[in-house]
Amino acid sequence: MHERTGVITFGGNPLTLVGNEVKVGDVAPDFTVFGNDLSEVRFSSYRGKICVISSVPSLDTPVCDIQTKRFNREAGALGPDVNILTISMDLPFAQARWCGAAGAKHVRTLSDHRDASFGQAFGLLIKELRLLARAVYVVDREGIVRYAEIVKEVTDEPNYAAAIDAVKKLK
Repeated sequence: MHERTGVITFGGNPLTLVGNEVKVGDVAPDFTVFGNDLSEVRFSSYRGKICVISSVPSLDTPVCDIQTKRFNREAGALGPDVNILTISMDLPFAQARWCGAAGAKHVRTLSDHRDASFGQAFGLLIKELRLLARAVYVVDREGIVRYAEIVKEVTDEPNYAAAIDAVKKLK
């Protein structure tokens, strides 16, 4: 598996990402993750809809909490043909608990805990931590990546406005 260094840091310290980088214009790779009910979810099942993929290290951390709540708020205004998927290595049970406590009803939390299928497919698996890097992708109805941001410092928030703008251009 391909490894990349110098892409992200955590507290200023460089980390290694495992997998190939996914860029704007690429076909979004398929992956399998788990829903809060432990069902397998394939990304290809979202073909035909616009998807925002919000990758976070763990919902139980302050920045991931802020990021997911922000996208949950934005989702209501984007309409039913936009799916916002928040993917982390958290167990499905922890994700379900977080959603209930946060009142998050517009984002779908998905777990990559078993195989790191998403993390490796998008090149976001942090080798040193076995967590996902913070990133946001917008994928159009045909499965093409139209926006991509890997947040350089893991403890920083993504550019929400740019991601939402990319979605609005696809509607």
